[in-house]
Amino acid sequence: MVNRLLYLEDDPALAHVTSRALARGGFDVCHCDSLAGLRMAVAEGHYSHALLDLKIGQDNSLELIEELKQAGIDTIVMLTGYGSIRTAVQAMKLGAVNFLSKPCSAQEIIAALLGEEEGVAAQPDELAKPSLRSVEWETIQQALEENNGNISATAKQLKMHRRTLQRKLQKRYLPD
Repeated sequence: MVNRLLYLEDDPALAHVTSRALARGGFDVCHCDSLAGLRMAVAEGHYSHALLDLKIGQDNSLELIEELKQAGIDTIVMLTGYGSIRTAVQAMKLGAVNFLSKPCSAQEIIAALLGEEEGVAAQPDELAKPSLRSVEWETIQQALEENNGNISATAKQLKMHRRTLQRKLQKRYLPD
């Protein structure tokens, strides 16, 4: 059985790398870079899995979960650099089977899509105690979102040097 995967990601470099890794992992990948494109792909074909980036431009892909469920896609994994506990809980309540924070490896994504141990959602104890790095990353992402992606304004808001912020963002941006 072929695992047909809908992949929603608006970053072309990340989408290319991830699509290749998922194809090597046994998935037939259909990449979409917008909510409208994904809706067209759903109407044109049958898919068994979906991997959705949370933020697509100004849009939020949480609204797609119910539509994908109705189209017969039961395995939906959310992938985001803007992860928060509240958003993860909301995605799971809507029907996502897992919520992964960027950066993550292709193996983690594949495990989550296949329901394997490595990709199983974090237990409530783990969610209740985020690491200092996770809290810092969430704070940076929230400030970045509030400042519409403006690095200088975000650095000023966080009382951090702009170059320091850029280095932190580069370290966590693209998985290998």
